[in-house]
Amino acid sequence: MTETDHEGGDPACWGHLHDTEIEAPSDTTLAELMRNLADAVIVCDADGRITFWNSAATRIFGWNEDQALGESLDIIIPERLRKRHWDGYYGTMRTGLTSYGDRLLEVPALNSKGETFSIAFTVSLLRIEGSDRLAGIAAVIRDDTARRAELKELRAAARGATQA
Repeated sequence: MTETDHEGGDPACWGHLHDTEIEAPSDTTLAELMRNLADAVIVCDADGRITFWNSAATRIFGWNEDQALGESLDIIIPERLRKRHWDGYYGTMRTGLTSYGDRLLEVPALNSKGETFSIAFTVSLLRIEGSDRLAGIAAVIRDDTARRAELKELRAAARGATQA
């Protein structure tokens, strides 16, 4: 019995999938993607000044784009965490290295009302073209408050079950 007979037709040919060249999205398309993502996208320069703020960042943090652009990241960092943040940020700018590049970070953040809430985010280092030097850092952020609350409840229930 041939392969054709066993399968009920001609053997599969996947070659046609490689016949066409895939075109990368344009810069305009990528910019639109960043503006419209459901997660916040914030880009900062080497000094920690906000240079990009999408509509999800407005929804999550409460500051609109005009209010956020040019401001320090301090507008979203709780006071008690700022020194640690800036020590790490400027260290990354100086060395071009971060240990956070492939990790999901979970920290408290500050909204425009001064309220603290939980966020989860990833970062990406933005290098100056043709150089190892950094131009800034981009972060993709989501409000993690509900998930953190659920996790806290589950842990409390688990502790209660083990103590019973």
